Amino acid sequence: MKIIWVLSGKKVKQFLVVLTAFLFTIGIVYTEKESITVFTNSDDPKALYSVNTKNKQVALTFDISWGEEVPVPILNILDQQGLKGKVTFFLSSPWSEKHQDIVKRIADSGYEIGSHGHKHVNYSELTDQEIESQILKAESILENLTGQKPTLIRTPNGDFDKRVLRIADRLGYTVVQWDTDSRDWMKPGVNEIVKRVTERVHPGDIILMHASDSAKQSIEALPIIIENLKKQGYTFVTVSELISNAKINSTEVE
Repeated sequence: MKIIWVLSGKKVKQFLVVLTAFLFTIGIVYTEKESITVFTNSDDPKALYSVNTKNKQVALTFDISWGEEVPVPILNILDQQGLKGKVTFFLSSPWSEKHQDIVKRIADSGYEIGSHGHKHVNYSELTDQEIESQILKAESILENLTGQKPTLIRTPNGDFDKRVLRIADRLGYTVVQWDTDSRDWMKPGVNEIVKRVTERVHPGDIILMHASDSAKQSIEALPIIIENLKKQGYTFVTVSELISNAKINSTEVE
């Protein structure tokens, strides 16, 4: 037996309205889950992604959390390119303890050193006490090795939420993200790394690269990136210099 459903125009309209509202809600939830960006009180601490400036200045940054094959070649390239002291390194404290000679070279060369935390875990999944403990543990180790307390932090995996921002701010830190991601750790190929950076860069940009052993393609890509950006008229500064020279472009999170 066939069953035929007969819907009036009014019921069809009501159904479509409900369906549209449902899909819209799902879209909002999905989008917020992906970007975790929402508008909040402008007085809340924020993460730094770039700065607003007309000056063609960029901050080249490197995360290091493991390995010993990539950091030294990266430092050699920076020295050769005349960027000694003009780049920011975010160092994890366990790696720093194991490679004190490299940390000393970074510090003695005048590079800016920020914290990359202690354990490589997502801070948003930790308790407030655990977040504070991770930040202070890394701080103690880095300060002991370099003689300076870091004031910038890039959390492991770039993961954070509003609690992390508030705790970091209370402890005297600015959470630093990036606006251009080289994705060098994904090993997409030297040409792709160069293309991503040189095509996406903009004045006031913070560029993310890695000097861990997972990003060996960076060794070949870095000199090309530096030369290309110089040809475009860019100069390189540390994150702190970038902040002091321009208005912060930050993002508020929930």
